[in-house]
Amino acid sequence: MASTEITIGSVSLKNPVICGSGEHVMTEAGLQSALDAGVGAVVAKSINETQAAKDQLDRTDYALLDGDWNRLPWDFTAPRNATLACRSGLQKMDFDTWLEIITRLDATAANSGQYVIGSIILADLDAAVDMAQRMAAAGVRILEFNIGTPYGDEAAGVVTTERATARVTEIVKAVCDAVYIPVWAKITGQSENVAALAQAARAGGAETVVLMGRFLGMIPELDTQAPLLGTNLGTGGGWALPMTCYWLAKSRAALGADVPLIGMNGARTGNDVLRMILAGAHAVEISSAVFTNGFSVLADAVKTVESYLANRDQNTMEIVGRAADRVVSFSGLPQRPGFWEQFVPPEAL
Repeated sequence: MASTEITIGSVSLKNPVICGSGEHVMTEAGLQSALDAGVGAVVAKSINETQAAKDQLDRTDYALLDGDWNRLPWDFTAPRNATLACRSGLQKMDFDTWLEIITRLDATAANSGQYVIGSIILADLDAAVDMAQRMAAAGVRILEFNIGTPYGDEAAGVVTTERATARVTEIVKAVCDAVYIPVWAKITGQSENVAALAQAARAGGAETVVLMGRFLGMIPELDTQAPLLGTNLGTGGGWALPMTCYWLAKSRAALGADVPLIGMNGARTGNDVLRMILAGAHAVEISSAVFTNGFSVLADAVKTVESYLANRDQNTMEIVGRAADRVVSFSGLPQRPGFWEQFVPPEAL
């Protein structure tokens, strides 16, 4: 019988659509809007202990770009192929105020089978452990520990981007050992071996691994001959989906099919959620599309997933990793002499 419910470690979500962390869930209203859209969970805007992180919010800037890297209007109707380029910041509220909002909404969300997930982004490890303990003590049911922000190299001392496997295991273990609630470790995609980082996070005790954070890039503007927004940027868009699906499949192979993974970066629609599930994700976070197009993106994604599963009389768990498990190596594919010729310009032959 068709069902959208999915089990992720010790947690059961009513559907695999998660609203990812971002400026759109910086407020109580944003969190509630995500819940009202019917998601299985929403990840609250990340926070850490540094004043510099709070100050960074006042240095943020954002741009939407078309396929030719030209600016698009920010009118919440971004086309499917738009790229988000941004210089982001963290939650500006003090920790206790934000924690009270998260805890209260999470308690209410439990009545409808949903979760409001607390999110800590790493700066100082001891401070992160302390915040994690305070979140757990307050009643937050799930913690996302973000060590995969793209901005670590640009904002030293404010956030970190962890790429060394031994370090990932060490810091994830410190947080997991300090709390009794599930910890979801969010890792970077800026690595030559994301699957190894996923293995390292699991070795540290993470119940699931979220992969992966936005990529760091730089986009020159032709008119000014300067960097867009004046600096290096976090970038995201639908173009990232193949890379996320690749690393989901690789991580599934490395960790085993029974280890839950969460996909992020490149999912803008319900069909994208389904593609990441087929690649090995148990659930998928949507963030940039909500930021640029509004919370209806989430409601539409939930409906699409429900319809797809109902039409096929399948449940979410049945399709997890189905495409990943059918990947064939190049050497295992049949030979087709001359097949390539139909794909090149005629004058090349």
